[in-house]
Amino acid sequence: MARTHKFVVTIDGAAGTGKSTVAQELARRLGTECLDSGAMYRAVAVLSIDRSIKPTDGAALATAIREVGIRFDWNMKPPTILLGDVDVSQRIRELDISGVLSDVAKQPEVRKVLVEQQRQIGESHPLLVTEGRDQGSVVFPHASARFFLQANVNERTKRRAKQLRARGTTVNEDVVQQDIETRDHIDLTREDGPLTCPDGATIIDTSSMSMTEVVDLMETEVTALLSR
Repeated sequence: MARTHKFVVTIDGAAGTGKSTVAQELARRLGTECLDSGAMYRAVAVLSIDRSIKPTDGAALATAIREVGIRFDWNMKPPTILLGDVDVSQRIRELDISGVLSDVAKQPEVRKVLVEQQRQIGESHPLLVTEGRDQGSVVFPHASARFFLQANVNERTKRRAKQLRARGTTVNEDVVQQDIETRDHIDLTREDGPLTCPDGATIIDTSSMSMTEVVDLMETEVTALLSR
């Protein structure tokens, strides 16, 4: 992917490292949008379940993506994600979605379509914060600023459980941790776009850091780059 005049900030990391929270806050401080790339894969998981498409059938899922359409409503804060004209922002966070997500996300046909769409979103924003698992390594390898978040699994489990309880979901933390560890293994070992620290990325261990501390660090680095 050739360099452009666009300024993209990528934030990658495993589940529960705080990507979504810090990305949204950083985007707010910078006065721009935040792309939650993981939400796009979760939306495909909704297609898989609701249309009874096997999560391992990448070709069928890619066809469904093109037929239905996945887009964000950037007028909402944070942006809502739509399948066709249906807001699935809450649906994508339900536990049944997590159950098929890793299989869906490792399908090359699915990744190809979504990477194309994410790059199109990047082209439409002069300044964009984007978070996921392959944003700095695959989607935007020439991003102006790249960050990689990590945290220990116990802390990540607590964060994920807290998010689920806030949505009214009954939570078994052992099940949550098992889900995180399973997703880690799949994300790290898949052939297409595995979770990896992008070259030159700033690594931040968020285990004992507050959201504000993490965003302060990122904002300082990004602001310095923007001022050049």
